[in-house]
Amino acid sequence: MSLLLQERVYTMQSPTAKRGVYPLHGYKLGLYRLPIKLEDPLEIQSVFDGMKSTFKMDKFADRIYATYAWKEENGPDPDAKGYEQVELSITVEIVTGEVVDMIYQIFPIEKFGDPQWVQDYRKKADHYAKMVIDTILRNTILADKMAESLMKSEKISQDHAFVKLEEMTPLAKIVPDAKPKPKIEAVVEQADAGPAVAPLDGPKPGPIDVEYKSHMRPSSPFKVSANGNTIKTWGRGPDNKRLGVWGEYVSVDFDICVADGACIDACPVNVYEWFETAGHPASEKKPLMAREPDCIFCLACEGVCPPQAIKIFQKKG
Repeated sequence: MSLLLQERVYTMQSPTAKRGVYPLHGYKLGLYRLPIKLEDPLEIQSVFDGMKSTFKMDKFADRIYATYAWKEENGPDPDAKGYEQVELSITVEIVTGEVVDMIYQIFPIEKFGDPQWVQDYRKKADHYAKMVIDTILRNTILADKMAESLMKSEKISQDHAFVKLEEMTPLAKIVPDAKPKPKIEAVVEQADAGPAVAPLDGPKPGPIDVEYKSHMRPSSPFKVSANGNTIKTWGRGPDNKRLGVWGEYVSVDFDICVADGACIDACPVNVYEWFETAGHPASEKKPLMAREPDCIFCLACEGVCPPQAIKIFQKKG
């Protein structure tokens, strides 16, 4: 994002240190502070998910890490005498909150095993870090937030704001379908739904009620934006305090689920993916059966679930 930063590379400043970045002597630090807010867990997850196919992504608490790796060689022929190669990388840290900080450190080349033959290492690392930042800002929900900020601060139209964003991110790679998944829509209560069910104060005891379809009312389905699959639900409340059972064939009682992740690890066909459920008393993420039609009914997930929150039903027909 060279125009926004105006090609500035900072040494450590005290405001940076307060945000948790402590580079050692001789390291270079790039710091971008953006006038946008990123606090919604679903939005944070969408940035992480949107870039997984492009960079190595990691996430911890309020921070997302995007790493780009490249290879350097000291010659064109791997079989030549004295041939060497080294894997190098640069990581951008996105600090979320009331403002968004995007930070990267350029380490001395010695960090990668002292390959002194590498040419222009710091220049390349700085270029790749800016490419990562430009790519994230152009493709994720941060693009919408940056456009909104430009529209407000410069009194310009949305189209003009996106043109300016493109000018500010000249190194961006275009990543299709990297925008966020929609939030869960509020459930519209039916007139004859009966008395409201009290919110939970912790996980329900297992196992899952295998007769839940006759004991719970159907509730609003959830559409997986990434692949268009629709997940049926039963017993969902109007917020994340009570989630009920999700999935018609790969059925998980989200009020029992404590998000230990055993089902995700056990599934041989990758049916599940993590899904944010902020504010739920049992756990703030759940294993969403995003690819429910891919289930091969092996029962592996059902067998490893500690609280017995899963029931697999053989699909008929």
